[in-house]
Amino acid sequence: MPKIIETHAHIYDEQFDHDRNEMLKRAFATGVEQIWMPNCNHETIEKMLALEEQNPTQCLPMMGLHPCYVGEDFEKELEIVENWLLKRKFIMIGEIGLDFYWDLTFVPQQEKTFLQQLSFAKKHNLPICIHSRNSKDNSLNAIQRCCDLIEEFGWKELRGIFHCFSGNEEDAKRVISINFLLGIGGVVTFKNGGLDKFLVDIPLERIVLETDSPYLAPVPNRGKRNEVSYLDLVIDKIADIYKISADEVKSQTTVNAKKLIEI
Repeated sequence: MPKIIETHAHIYDEQFDHDRNEMLKRAFATGVEQIWMPNCNHETIEKMLALEEQNPTQCLPMMGLHPCYVGEDFEKELEIVENWLLKRKFIMIGEIGLDFYWDLTFVPQQEKTFLQQLSFAKKHNLPICIHSRNSKDNSLNAIQRCCDLIEEFGWKELRGIFHCFSGNEEDAKRVISINFLLGIGGVVTFKNGGLDKFLVDIPLERIVLETDSPYLAPVPNRGKRNEVSYLDLVIDKIADIYKISADEVKSQTTVNAKKLIEI
């Protein structure tokens, strides 16, 4: 059975507190080799690192400040991120980015925070994991704005993942043009998700797998708690879109993920 890499799961979330070990066993039984854990803010670090300690080769942590947690104290939060990056190794800077969906109050601070964390990525030569969510009416495109800021930053070796990709074909082609990967999860199974219309035109070499657990469960579990073992549903849908086997999807996306963090 080809191994699978889950590139984005909040397995430290309180929704898993009552059955976390069982959830992880189900994930590993499906062939999941690694689970990459994005950080949110200072409050999530302890639980995330505890999971790494229990599963040191399987649960791998990132370090970063999520845009939804950017507020008036963002400079203090960034200092915490920077101090952790100086203490020890992480696989990525993340999750970082821009969120225009819930509240636009701190957008300037979100952009400043994003650019500061790009500097951390350059300093430590690490890839980044990007959260990019448009405004509710789609008048503000977070994917395109993140791409703008990456290009303005100007470090050509910058690489990473636009996690939970749910943009259109134009967005996807711009993301891969700046040497980033698309994190494909449950949205690909949604009837009106839109990804099935163009994903086949994106090279499979530019795609990695994720669930964003406990959020965004794939069909037929949409609306329920998501978990890592549901990656099989995402894999089957991608295989159907590309008209290839599930094993081919697993093998290529695993190569893509490993290449990203082993540079």
